[in-house]
Amino acid sequence: MNPRFTITHAITQDLTRIERARGFLEAAQLSEKWVHQMGERAQLLEAYHTTHIEGTRLKLAEAELLLAGQSVPQADADDVRELLNYRDAFNLVSDYLESGDPITEGLIREIHKRLVAGVRGDRAQPGEYRRMQNYVANSTTGAIIYTPPPPGDVPILMRNLVEWLTNPGEVHPVLASGIAQFQLVHIHPFLDGNGRTSRLLSTLYLYRSGYDFKRLFTISEYYDRDRSAFYTALQSVREADVDLTKWLKFFVAGLDTQLAEVKEKATQAIQLDSIAYEHKLNTRQMEVLRYLSIHRTMNIQDFTRICPTFSRRTLQRDLKDLLTKQLIVEVGRSSTDPNRIYELAFKL
Repeated sequence: MNPRFTITHAITQDLTRIERARGFLEAAQLSEKWVHQMGERAQLLEAYHTTHIEGTRLKLAEAELLLAGQSVPQADADDVRELLNYRDAFNLVSDYLESGDPITEGLIREIHKRLVAGVRGDRAQPGEYRRMQNYVANSTTGAIIYTPPPPGDVPILMRNLVEWLTNPGEVHPVLASGIAQFQLVHIHPFLDGNGRTSRLLSTLYLYRSGYDFKRLFTISEYYDRDRSAFYTALQSVREADVDLTKWLKFFVAGLDTQLAEVKEKATQAIQLDSIAYEHKLNTRQMEVLRYLSIHRTMNIQDFTRICPTFSRRTLQRDLKDLLTKQLIVEVGRSSTDPNRIYELAFKL
């Protein structure tokens, strides 16, 4: 495997900003609780968007409930399974990182197995390389836009990919991650689930290379915002005789965009810590500010959920104090919820 690409000025600029974001996050004084909360949020968003790209119809609020262990009776059973499967596969990746073991074909196959297990009658043959020819078709017209390599070539192509990932030479880790994502989609080793597997492989490679960014980013959110641009970037490689330049430009721009958002949120978290210190807020009140910085609004039920060991009266007193200090404002009540709704009284 010998990937062809040109490091353009745009790619260099994005890589520079990515390195700066990495340095900022490593140096920033961020509370462990905030990092944990935002990490969980990032995992939710990645699970939602990576499955949404593939056609699941869950709403983000429904995905949040499902990952919190609650039921969503109206949701399609396969959509639910795909979402929960992502969490299972991500947990596998997390455990694998702690072991320090290299990326192997066995790991990639196990990731795929967990992503598609029990979905749509197991037609994707979880963890098994395909033994028949498959095709990539336009979801609107049904026209075939890409014919992957024949099934007999898959084992050697996957072996070459894993060998290259073990020793990519002087290729920047971020670019190697993007190459891994494209190459797995290009090989299309499985009957279904190749896109999800490729995105998780890309994330795993970043993590292993020291570019985990505290696990606060979600690259699939960027792809899901403009799926047409995402597919066009992938297709550009095939149209350019497997030159990856345009795809890598798209890939690093996406990571740069997501990390800029993470950096902004981290800066906001530091501001909140400063405000909490200035106003002598207790830990519960700090939780209110953090929650509002992420979710925009909250009510007493939300507060009870994030501080379950305290009485409703205590939490109401906390809210009243925040109102008095003009750190939150009441914005009314919704037609479906009689509880007061609150927002931050200042901009971050």
